[in-house]
Amino acid sequence: MAASKPTRGNTASPSRLQIESLLLCAARIGTFDGKRGLTNASGFFFERDKRLFLVTSRHVMIDEPSKHFPDRIEIELHLDAANLAHSTGFSMPLYRDGKSIWRQGEDASGEIDVAVLEIERDALPETALYRAFTPAHLQDPGQPVDIGSSLLIVGFPLNFHDTLHHMPVARHAVNASSFGLRFGGEGYFLTDARTHRGTSGSPVVMRMVNGHRDLPWRLLGVHSASLDVGARDLKLDEALGLNCAWYADILLTLTEQ
Repeated sequence: MAASKPTRGNTASPSRLQIESLLLCAARIGTFDGKRGLTNASGFFFERDKRLFLVTSRHVMIDEPSKHFPDRIEIELHLDAANLAHSTGFSMPLYRDGKSIWRQGEDASGEIDVAVLEIERDALPETALYRAFTPAHLQDPGQPVDIGSSLLIVGFPLNFHDTLHHMPVARHAVNASSFGLRFGGEGYFLTDARTHRGTSGSPVVMRMVNGHRDLPWRLLGVHSASLDVGARDLKLDEALGLNCAWYADILLTLTEQ
């Protein structure tokens, strides 16, 4: 039996799709300067008070050191629950009247490498197929996550994905620092995972034990970048394989009315 046609912003059940609902939370992002393609990255959907946001890394929107100044981004959207190969690009400007329209945060240590861009839901295709995290999915930094806990980072490393069904891939990770503690005074914790360029902006999640049967994942952080040691001998020493994930509770601040 064919899957039922989803309504705008509401997805068919994962059982009918026979795929993990988590995979529909992630969005493949392309950055552009006019028509010129620049970079590829990852992001995910977050919903609050009936408003929909795209979440990614701040350096995807703008990165002064590398002179990365896109003026728009494009995400790929599924359109048909019965045919995941059917997708379309959805373009969103980053500036209006010369001013940036994404939101980014700061704390006592400086800029936080997380940005959100509100999506105009009325502009989405009527059959747009996606899933979105909500504030109820956020992990309270005050609640413990054991060191070594199993996590997933879901995104598009080096723009790699299922090119037929337009699906992301999940990399296994573990919690590598004390969750809730600001590592080095910064607003992130560490993960131990193999990551690549293009993973920036991916959700860092942990399986829920109870609750949210349709999307049973706890949102812990937003993957930013790999960490390295400046004194590492490039010939003798392997890369650390550690990454920083900014605490996802910053989304409560960035998505306020």
